[in-house]
Amino acid sequence: MRIDPDQQAPELTVVSPATGEVVGRHPVATEAEVREAVARARELFARWGAMDHRVRRDLLLDWCALLADRMDELVDLVRAETGKVRGDAVLEMGLALEALSWAARHARKVLGPRRVRPGAVASYLAGTVEYHPLGVVGVIGPWNYPVLTPMGSIAYALAAGNTVVFKPSELTPGVGRWLADTCTEAVGRPVLQVVTGEGPTGAALCRAGVDKLAFTGSPATARRVMAACAETLTPVVIEGGGKDALLVDEDADVATAADAAVFGGMTNAGQTCIGIERVYAHEKVYDALVAEIRQRAGRLVAGGDPGADVGPITLPRQVGIIREHVREALARGATAVVGGLESVGERVVQPIVLVDVPPDARAMTHETFGPVLAVSRVSSMEEAVRLANATAYGLGSAVFSRRRGTELARALRTGMTSVNNVAGFAGIPGLPFGGVGDSGFGRIHGADGLREFSYAKAIATQRFRPPIAMASVDRTEADVDRFARVVRLVHRRPWRRRS
Repeated sequence: MRIDPDQQAPELTVVSPATGEVVGRHPVATEAEVREAVARARELFARWGAMDHRVRRDLLLDWCALLADRMDELVDLVRAETGKVRGDAVLEMGLALEALSWAARHARKVLGPRRVRPGAVASYLAGTVEYHPLGVVGVIGPWNYPVLTPMGSIAYALAAGNTVVFKPSELTPGVGRWLADTCTEAVGRPVLQVVTGEGPTGAALCRAGVDKLAFTGSPATARRVMAACAETLTPVVIEGGGKDALLVDEDADVATAADAAVFGGMTNAGQTCIGIERVYAHEKVYDALVAEIRQRAGRLVAGGDPGADVGPITLPRQVGIIREHVREALARGATAVVGGLESVGERVVQPIVLVDVPPDARAMTHETFGPVLAVSRVSSMEEAVRLANATAYGLGSAVFSRRRGTELARALRTGMTSVNNVAGFAGIPGLPFGGVGDSGFGRIHGADGLREFSYAKAIATQRFRPPIAMASVDRTEADVDRFARVVRLVHRRPWRRRS
């Protein structure tokens, strides 16, 4: 991507990382244009937010059907802008459609009124809670999964009754505009607005008066987004990346674990927030696992041609980070069992598998975001958990164990964990998606995702006159004494002998 300085109005020129060809030109939205988009979304919200959930459901399912019918068109566009291989793009589309369908079908049940028990003291009241849309939601999306990741916010925000202003990555503006156009075509109104541009356009969206902003990107950019949103007390949902670990216990299926590690580390050229970057294997299966990983990763070929197993690196400056992580690890005693420093080209990085990487090397502590996998030997799963948790990130993780899978999953400080599979949580649209620490906060997907883009409305209705009128200026000392006796009676515990 580059901004063409020869244009009278600033323009994004998108270049395919696979071919180097220009694949699109898009306008750079000014601050005024961003505010206009938010204003249009605000006008549309008055009607969209007031719709019955069932009407919105049907319209969003129409959009889902349209996306499914034209999936090949979107896959080609995603591949042109990101360079990813077809299998990765098709998988992304399938998961995105699942998220949209789930949000549309479940919004009414999740967000509709439900009764809340009043308790003994307030027994004369009836309590209910329901969830109302916030208004206009801003979404700043990433380039690595330009459909799936923003759809986790867009679909759930729309299903909850909000309108959305979407700022796609400057590397994938065509995908963002395509999504907005098809949404308008299916829904019949532009409830999904799109603004294209670079960082300043995103900053303008943060300050444009949206009611909530969802951001996916690096922790450093997330901090700037939060600072901009803080100026107007705009709440945020943040996904700030990850350094996901895969743990392999001594009783694990080694072949399956190795396949998962390689897929998790190499899919989308390693440019996956929930991709596997670290593997901790019990010493009893370590050698066998490394051999399996070496065999699988060694046969993968990265490139921009249609027959490649792994695509090119989409963001040019990421190549330098990948190269430095590998260089430092090797300089400090690590060994490359697949590939090496020579595997890092100008835009294509061939798969690299490292062993014996020092635990404090950047390849173990910072997000590499490339097809690089670091495998470490541990003497116990307790050691594996300790090392996996020794990072500021906490997005996803995976555990392979026949007996202790769930136990180990619970011990990992991450928002999501897959047991005996990799990234399975991303395939279940009803599960919440998000992390802790530098990986962010808030949740998309599932019931939590729908409520993330709503506010809780509590209603207490009096059913009959209370026997003790404490909430009255006419209460007496006798009322106070009676109320105190009731409270003590309700909350007393049987006397127990203390040892």
